[in-house]
This record gives sequence, C-alpha cells and structure tokens, in this order.
Amino acid sequence: MYHLPVLKNRRTLLERAEKFISDIYFTDCNLRGRLYGESHPLETISFFLSQTRIPFAEASKQNFAPYKIGDTFGPTWWTCWFKVSLTIPESWRGKEVHLLWESDGEGMVWRNGQPVQGLTKEGEKTSYILSDCLNDEEPHSVTLYVEVACNGLFGAGQGSMIAAPDPKRMFSVQKAELVIFNRDVQKLLTEFEMLVDIVQELGEGEQRGYQALFTANEMVNLCDPFDPSSFSKAHSLAHKFFNQRNGDSQHTVHAMGHCHIDSAWLWPYEETIRKCGRSWVTVVSLMEKNPKFVFTCSQAQQFEWVKSWYPGLFSKIQDYVNKGQFIPVGGTWVEMDGNLPSGESMVRQFLEGQRFFNQEFGIYCKEFWLPDTFGYSAQLPQIMQGCGISNFLTQKLSWNLVNTFPHNTFFWEGLDGSKVLTHFPPGNSYEMKGKIEDLVKTVKNNKDKGRANHSAALFGFGDGGGGPTQLMLDRLGLVRDTDGLPKVQMSSPSNLFSQLQADSGLLCTWTGELFLELHNGTYTTQAQIKRENRQCETLLHDVEAASSLALCRSNTFLYPAEKLQRLWRLLLLNQFHDVIPGSCIGMVVEDALDYYKDIRNDGGVLLREALEALEPKGSSPGVFNSLPWERCEVVQIADGPDTLVRAPSVGVAPVKETQPATPVSVTPQVFATDISTVNLDHNFTLESHLLAHLITTADAFREAISDGSSGNQFVIFDDVPLYWDAWDVMDYHLQTRKPIVEVVQPVQVAFPGGVRGSVSFTLRISDKSTVTQEIIMDAMCPYVKFNTKVKWAESHKFLKVEFPVRVRSPNATYEIQFGHLQRPTHWNTSWDWARFEVWGHKWADLSEHNFGVALLNDSKYGYSIHKNAMTLSLLRAPKAPDATADMGNHQFTYAIMPHSGSFQDASVIQCAYSLNYPLRPIQCRPDSAPWSAFSLSPSAVVLETIKRAEDGNGNLVVRLYESHGSSVTATLRSDLPVKEGWHCDLLERRDPTRPARITSEGISLNFEPFQIVTLLLCF
Repeated sequence: MYHLPVLKNRRTLLERAEKFISDIYFTDCNLRGRLYGESHPLETISFFLSQTRIPFAEASKQNFAPYKIGDTFGPTWWTCWFKVSLTIPESWRGKEVHLLWESDGEGMVWRNGQPVQGLTKEGEKTSYILSDCLNDEEPHSVTLYVEVACNGLFGAGQGSMIAAPDPKRMFSVQKAELVIFNRDVQKLLTEFEMLVDIVQELGEGEQRGYQALFTANEMVNLCDPFDPSSFSKAHSLAHKFFNQRNGDSQHTVHAMGHCHIDSAWLWPYEETIRKCGRSWVTVVSLMEKNPKFVFTCSQAQQFEWVKSWYPGLFSKIQDYVNKGQFIPVGGTWVEMDGNLPSGESMVRQFLEGQRFFNQEFGIYCKEFWLPDTFGYSAQLPQIMQGCGISNFLTQKLSWNLVNTFPHNTFFWEGLDGSKVLTHFPPGNSYEMKGKIEDLVKTVKNNKDKGRANHSAALFGFGDGGGGPTQLMLDRLGLVRDTDGLPKVQMSSPSNLFSQLQADSGLLCTWTGELFLELHNGTYTTQAQIKRENRQCETLLHDVEAASSLALCRSNTFLYPAEKLQRLWRLLLLNQFHDVIPGSCIGMVVEDALDYYKDIRNDGGVLLREALEALEPKGSSPGVFNSLPWERCEVVQIADGPDTLVRAPSVGVAPVKETQPATPVSVTPQVFATDISTVNLDHNFTLESHLLAHLITTADAFREAISDGSSGNQFVIFDDVPLYWDAWDVMDYHLQTRKPIVEVVQPVQVAFPGGVRGSVSFTLRISDKSTVTQEIIMDAMCPYVKFNTKVKWAESHKFLKVEFPVRVRSPNATYEIQFGHLQRPTHWNTSWDWARFEVWGHKWADLSEHNFGVALLNDSKYGYSIHKNAMTLSLLRAPKAPDATADMGNHQFTYAIMPHSGSFQDASVIQCAYSLNYPLRPIQCRPDSAPWSAFSLSPSAVVLETIKRAEDGNGNLVVRLYESHGSSVTATLRSDLPVKEGWHCDLLERRDPTRPARITSEGISLNFEPFQIVTLLLCF
C-alpha cells in the first residue's frame, strides 16, 4: 500500500502554508483568491465636494455629479460625499453580499439617514455588509451615501506620518463594487493564519509549534480552494488542534476591544468627532453580531461630541453600556497629559468626566485609563483615590529609551502614600490585532511572573481610530483555551482588576512618579500653548474665587456655573496629551489658541462682573488678591506710576501707597556695561548682560552665583532627535552648548529706583533671532525678575538660560501638582542620567543646609539641574508635525530667588504663586476698608481653590493641600457666615461621617504630608 511521505523540512512546509493564504502570491490558485466570488458593478456613483464638515441632512440635499472610479478629489481636509445606487443580482440569493469600497480617505456609510459603518483601508475595513444571506424579503435595490474625509487614518503627513500635512494632497476611490463574500473561506483563512503564526512565534524549540506546522500542512493537503466541500475536513483538523486544552496554571489574557482616538494630533479636533462616529458605529455593529464582545472607551469629551453630532448612535451606545458591552473607562474629560496640567486641572478632568459618565450612563469609572501620555505625576494616585478610582492602566513606560521598567502589575504609591493597583499590559500596546504574536508577547513580557497570572490585551486599531474588526474577534475566539498559548477570555476592566486584586499578595510597590524616559521635549515645545494654559488656569481660579465671594456677599449675583463649565471644558480639552505637550499639527495649535482666546475673553468678562459685584459702584482703584496670604507688591494702577500696595488674603483692598523700608537703587558702574542694583533683600551686579553677582542680604551676606561663573547665561543647543521631532530632546544635545554673547543693545537703566528698579538689554541669538530682557528688582520682593521677549526663527535649536549657583546638594526639588518632589543632581546611574531633562511647574529649588536658590517662572515646564547648574528650558524649534512650531514672538518671565534657610521657610512656594497670580485691579468705593474672606495658618497649607459646589445649592467648595511635606494642624478662618462644613471627596460627594470641626478660631484641619483636603461649606 502507498503511504504519503512525511516530510520534515520546516521551512518548506511553513512557506507552503504561507503561500496558500497569501494575498500576493499564487492568488489564482490559493485559498486567499477565493475570498470573494462574483462581482457586480454599481448602478451609479456620484459625488459632491465640501470644504467644510457638514451634517448628512445638508449633504444629502446637494447636487451630485457623476464620479468615475480612480478620479481624484480633495484637497486635504475637504470632504467628498458619494451617492451610491446599487441593485443586487437576483441570482445572488442565499449569498453574503458586500459593498467593497477601497479609498485612501476615511469613509462613513450612511443608510436611511443614519451612520452604519466606518470604511478605512488602513483600518482593514473595506467592505460594508449589505446582506448576511440574501433573501426575497430584503431590498435588492439600495441607495447609500458614503462620507469620505480627505485624510487618512493618520492625517496627511507629507513624506512621513509625523511630517506636517500636505495641504494639496488629493484622494480617490480605487474600488467600489458589489461582491459575494465567502464566509467559509474567511473562516478557513483565519485558522490557517493562526496556525502559521503559532509556528513562527513558538519557534523551533517548541513541540507545539511543530504540531501546528504539521496540522497546517495536512490542511493544505485536504483543502481544494475550488471545492468548498473539502473545507470541512480541513476545519476538523483545525478544530482538533485548537480544542486541545491548557492546564489550570496557564496565564489568562483578558481581551478587551479598544479604539484609542487622539482627541487631536495629526488631524484637527473637528475631524476627531467624525473619527469617533466612524469607529464607534462600527463597534456597535460588531456588538449586534457578537453578544460577548466587550469594548472599552475613554474620554467623556468624545462621548459628548458623539451625543451632539450622532444622537442616534449615542442612544445605541447607551443601550450597550446598560448591557455591559460598551464600557466607559478612565473617568476623565480627555486623556490628558500626565505632567503639565495643574493639580486643580487634574481634579477637574475627573470631576467633569465622572459627572458626565454618571449623568449619561449612571456609572462612575473605577479605573483611570491613560495608555498614551508622556509620564505620570506622583500626585495622580491621591487624585484618583479622591475621585473614587482605585485602579490604573497604562503602557507608555514600555517606550522608555534607557531603562526597562521592572513591573507590569504592581501597586503605585503616590506622593502622600495613596496607593492604586496598576497594570501595564505586557504586550506593550493598546492596539493589538488578536494575533498569536500579541498573546505570546503578553506572556513572555510579563515581568511579574509568579506574582500576577492575569493580563490585559487591548485589541483594535488606535490613535487615529478604527477600532476592532470581526477578524480580530474571530482570531481570539479560536484560541480561547488552546494548549501552548495563554487562555483568552473576553473581559472587562473590572473583571481584570478584580482578579489582580484577589491575587495581589506578592505584588511589589513603586513609590513616586512614573517618569517616561522619552518625549521630554514636550515640556517646552509650543511655548505659546503652555503659556496660555498657565494663564487660563490662573484666570479660571480667580474667576471662581471672586464669583464665590460675590455669591456670598451679594443677594443679586448669579454664579456663572454653566459659563464656567464651558470654559473649564475648553481648557481641559486643550490639556489632551498631544495638545498641551505641543506634539500636534499647526491646525490643532490654531484651534487651541482660539479656545484660549475664548477663555480669556469670556473669563475676563466673568471676572469683571464678579469684581463689580464685590465692590458695587466703586470709583477708586483697588486690588483683589485671590491667594490665601497677605501680599505687598508693586503694581501699576491704570496709567499711573508703579505703586507698592498691600492686599489681604483672599480679599480686596483700596490702593494706598506703601513706602518701602529700603527703596530700590540702580547704579551704573565705572564701566558703562556694569550695573549694580540693590533692594532690601538682595543686590546684584551685571557685567554686560550677565549676572556676575547675586548677594542675599536678608539674614547674612551670601553670594548665590558660583565663583568664576555668571548667571542668566542664555545658551543654545543643536536639537535634532532620532525621530519624534516635537516630542524628543536627546541627551547628546548637551554636547552642542553655545553661549549667546553678541550684544545688540547694551545694558541700560530702564527704571532708576524707588519702588522698582530695572535694566534692559538685547542680545543676538542668530541672524534671525534676538532676545530682549528687562531685569527687575521690586521693593519688598525677595526675587529678581527677568521679563523676556524673544524673536525666534530657528530650526532645530533649543534655547535655555543657566544659573550656576553656589550650592552643593545631591538633590533638587521641583514643584508638581499639589506638592513637590526631589530628583538627583548627579548622573550616578542610568536612572539618574535618563532624567537629563525633567518637568516641573512654577518653581524648582536647589538647597543645602540653611541656604538655597529657587528658580521661578510664569509659563515654563522644562528644567535641568545638574550639579550646581540650574537651567530653565525656554524655546524649541521642531519642524514636525508643525513645520512652524514656536516661530514668532514670545514673552515670558522667570525669576531667581536666593534664600536663607529652607525653601519652605523662605516662602518660595508663596512667591511662585504670587509671580503667577497677579493682583487684579478692582474699583472700590472711596470709603472701603480692606477685607479678607479667608485666611489660613500655618503657611504649610495652601488654599488652592474656592468655587461653588456642583450641587447648585449655594454651598461653597474649598480645596486645600499641605505643601511643605509635613504633618500639621491648620486653621481656616473666614468672615463669611459659614454654618457648617463637611469633608467631601474630589467629586464633591459629602462624607456624612466627617463633619468639619468648627471652633471659635475657625475650621481646624489635620494634614498629612502633601494631603489634599476638600471641604463643603454650607451657609
């Protein structure tokens, strides 16, 4: 009897199976070539071009012209609407019928006035199912509309994905026809594909890989692509292989559909709305056919967009949320940057997001979902816990350039000791495709083997949207429990974290920030966005404080809750993790700056109205202080001279000129380029434009500038990263340092002294760029200010300013949200030198015992403090994805503050606040006396926020935090008629077991280091 030879050449058998399902080779005789049966042309296809994004109701009424397949349309960012008339042949009864559509633009199919599916070639969605099995009851003649955006899944970069968009790019439809889709062929192709992938991923050392190889080879022997009756035998072999079960100890993969959609990045905000529509309508369609399919979706802003633009789709989403299939996650308004937003902004991300999810779906998210941001603040665990969230998922630290993060599942401990259960999917992706590679990586990469036996696998096209496909679901369904692979179950975040929590006894704890060793150029790129963000955060803080006081002091004042919510939501939107970092195209920058303009204009009106309510019919100049300490500062009143004024904490005072104990004096030296300036606390000497000496005289004479060095040294670096232009600054840029020394306008006296003294000068950075600076010393002010204007027209350069100081310390301190942390000033280990460029907020400090120097700023976030050199990053000049990033004029202020004692005792924190929160002008009545609404002691505790409670009952919410890193008892005093107070969480949910302790002195509060406390005050 003849026996078939058993051949063992791994390469030939593997390539044979690969070619049998190839879409390139041998498609005339392989299985892939049988995926589609007969085709049939469309009856008609016509088109209409629109420069703007218009709704379906408007588009469907336009005049459509005939379209020929292959003709181009555009340009970039336009929209082409197609009207498609089709008739399915009668002979196709019983067949699965698809509209096959291939275009390089992103498409959306509309049927009967409703969106029904996205079509995106890059997202492997090129057909729309007209009928699963054509019967006589179904319409055979159909009219569809296809809305095609003139951009791809990742925008329209010119030459590379992250390049600036090509504004003249044209698009086309390459294929549009009716086809018979052979579902049984697709099923068999999927089985072959998974077997081939098992062979490749398990390698030559695994017996299971050879079993897959021989199974696939035998299936090729049995399968005749032209004879569907042969398929069942091949299916049986595949079924036998995939149903060989795992043992109980095998790792479990929790598969969850996902579609990460950047709220803006390589496309504008408005296009993101359509990306959400295209992606989510496809997800809903998949749910209709796959009742066990679970999809996770973050960002309340995107839900709000869909609710507004696609109400029918939103209604379906609500239904599937109720069924537990469409799962809102994250709890934030957008997936914000994890470093740059203020502490209060981070709280508002959760407040707006959680309240939206509760109002629309009746849920509060239990997990924070931030897979793609560029680092994670050490205060996030406390903020999460305060918003009812105890779990956290991300994966971005897998991008670390230098060090490999040691965990995938662990407890993350924040600045105050709060802990959250944290999971990094070991597959290192939020857009898996359900392939064997994804599952094998998930097991192999798990750094907590033996401690955690469950992991997440998020599958679906992402970043530009797209989401899961039926093919991905089919792949995962095949290997639910297959020997040699991890177990796979369709799951949810709550399921995953419940399992991880149940087995958490051996998990490790990571304390402090989660610092991403990459993308540290985003602390500086698009300086105008960062400046606007800081100033708008300040403005909204002041509007809320003034409006809250007006609400309590005026019977007629109406708190502008809806207007403030709109402005906050605009600000929060711009804190998305590709907007505030500056890693977006120029169109997004324009949109963001327009939103900031709206916040400034409308917020300015709200502030003026609140201040007028505080001091009605005022006619004399006064100031409003929104900060919780008394201030004595130099201000300019209207068009008058600079005046030294005092203002009480969180209150109002008429302007009454105060005479400084020691006026400022500015003295030109013997040499024309030398200037000496003195006030009560400091004196400094300029040699040319450089700070040669800065001596603090507050307690004892102490030189702050290092011997032989000069402060305020502008330096420029070559700034050419490896790829991610707007994102990255590389360590090697430090080797290209060049001091800026060419003087255009020598130092000259601007204000000779009194309450203010200042000098100014101009330097040439290059033949295209200059920097003009006014160095200011104010009476009674413990720091020296540097008001700076830069004309910037560089390419791949990095501008910084240096202060080499006479301080020796192994650590520097940086302000973060609701506190501060330390980072090393040495490069002993790879973990140290990977932080050659770090982020901070309003201040950084370098101190030794009893003396230090603080560097303050009003709009910068990038720092580098190495040894004794304190450096503030000022401007970058990347060319992708915005070719004109940071070009133009810039204005910003920084300050240097030498101090005796610790930075806490020297009031560095308060000074940085004062630099950022100006005293606001107000018109007082002539007989007004200064008044204060709130005061606080000790200075370790900061009253960060005063706002009306979200419950709308006229109650106030105040938020405080401990800023020194100490355990203290604080007293909050108020002249407002507070009847009772309650502790509440960051979502303003009252804790009925924790009334505030009100004494004759005020409200007594206990704080642990860096603790955030929120109170609900009732009147």
